[in-house]
Amino acid sequence: MSFEQLDEVVLAGLAVRVLGRDAVALLRRAAAAEVRVGVSELRRGDGKDTEA
Repeated sequence: MSFEQLDEVVLAGLAVRVLGRDAVALLRRAAAAEVRVGVSELRRGDGKDTEA
């Protein structure tokens, strides 16, 4: 695990500890938004295979 990932995990844990359920809900919504962005990026492709 890199230091950046460790930093994100620690901050998420701290947010949950301080803010409680609200932080958990916000983290879930943020994760869902990232998934939606990823799916839209996949759909936006021009139909060509990007592998070499």
